[in-house]
Amino acid sequence: MNPHDYCQDKAAKSGSSFYYSFMFLPAERRQAITALYAFCREVDDVVDECHDLSLAQTKLEWWRQEVGRIYGGLPTHPVGHALKDVLKGFRLPQEQLLEIIDGMAMDLSQTRYLDFKGLQLYCYRVASVVGLLAAEIFGYQDRQTLKYAHDLGLAFQLTNIIRDVGEDARRGRIYLPIEDLQRFNVPAKDLLEARYSDAFRELMAFQAERAEKFYDQAFAQLPAIDRKAQRPGLVMAAIYRTLLREIARDGFLVLDRRTSLTPLRKVWLAGTTWFRA
Repeated sequence: MNPHDYCQDKAAKSGSSFYYSFMFLPAERRQAITALYAFCREVDDVVDECHDLSLAQTKLEWWRQEVGRIYGGLPTHPVGHALKDVLKGFRLPQEQLLEIIDGMAMDLSQTRYLDFKGLQLYCYRVASVVGLLAAEIFGYQDRQTLKYAHDLGLAFQLTNIIRDVGEDARRGRIYLPIEDLQRFNVPAKDLLEARYSDAFRELMAFQAERAEKFYDQAFAQLPAIDRKAQRPGLVMAAIYRTLLREIARDGFLVLDRRTSLTPLRKVWLAGTTWFRA
């Protein structure tokens, strides 16, 4: 298959909500955002699927070198070839792709975060930077849109963290800040052993409220002139915010299960949001 078909296949097989957010885009922009998404999946898979620390570090270093080859015009990976094509029509700063890799590398060296400030750096690298790159692909006229993209990416990552608390704990990672665990008197052991309590639900309600504030903050910063161009982000927000609220309605049962929306519901949310924006 050609490089763009490879990226399309990678995106489709992931089952991610991102796939539904760009299904209505014109072909060139859809191809570009799919290549970016495939890149993110490739480097994320290194961390999630490679259990040998040294090997994972080596693979991420290979991807750093591949980013250099992309911008030098000589990539070797199908995703690299697809991104090289994308660069002909879109401004995607090299340092931002490298920052995404730096964020993934944090998962190899850090499994806990003392406070929200520390967690924000991680969220910025693995999510807000992706939002900034996506904004470039979707197009904008007002630079205020970049603030919207930054905060929306943060909201998405906080939603991911809430959804995946149990799954991440089983991998030895706890993204909920230690200061929050202490504030609500929830021992890390409760997360590792999937032990629910009123204190845990209060902790998660606090996390959900923080994410909701970033959604609101993002939407408040989206200029009207760019609303139509940025519809894919609004679609993604509709899907992710619906997921967040469903998790909350279910009482934050995230330690021993993974809440998700059905593909049909995602398509419905994508369609209604796209045509209303």
